[in-house]
Amino acid sequence: MPKGLAVRPTPDLVKQAVFNSLGGRVVGAKVLELFAGTGALGLECLSRGATAVVCVEKSARHAEVLRQNFQLAGFLSESLQVRVQDVFAALAQLTAAGERFDLILADPPYGEKNREHRSTSLAQRLLDEVRLPALVAANGLFVLGHARRDTLSLPGHWHEKKALKHGDSIMRFFAPIQARTIGEDAMPPTLPPAL
Repeated sequence: MPKGLAVRPTPDLVKQAVFNSLGGRVVGAKVLELFAGTGALGLECLSRGATAVVCVEKSARHAEVLRQNFQLAGFLSESLQVRVQDVFAALAQLTAAGERFDLILADPPYGEKNREHRSTSLAQRLLDEVRLPALVAANGLFVLGHARRDTLSLPGHWHEKKALKHGDSIMRFFAPIQARTIGEDAMPPTLPPAL
């Protein structure tokens, strides 16, 4: 990764554990990577047989590095789409377009320690985003990374299937409770904090 890019890539050991857990699920998958940074997770999916990856990254500079990494790896141009925009705006557009993904991966910038109050981190905002479950294809997964110090609350529209812990990183695997269209004004019920 070029110097001067303020990106916290997913640590290699954590990435390896995630992909070992996903196993053959990646082969033939349509993947959405949120907060893509330089695209390490999406590019790993392509190298493991995913057919298409959509990467959403707000920074044009990071997105350019992602495109360069993609070209250096020699993947087919039609297998990668890069959206340079805010993740939450992209989620609204993708939902409106009726898109579905077999895997949604997100390892956003870490939030503050929040033991005394509900998290306001980007990871929590993703969990709370009521449109996100509608983007998960049947039998698909949402994999979310966050800091151990960031205690997240699990909204009622997700079922946690697995959590992998390594150092300060936690990668959690979620499936939607049910496939449904959720209105923008709907508020999901919350469960007691997970982990």
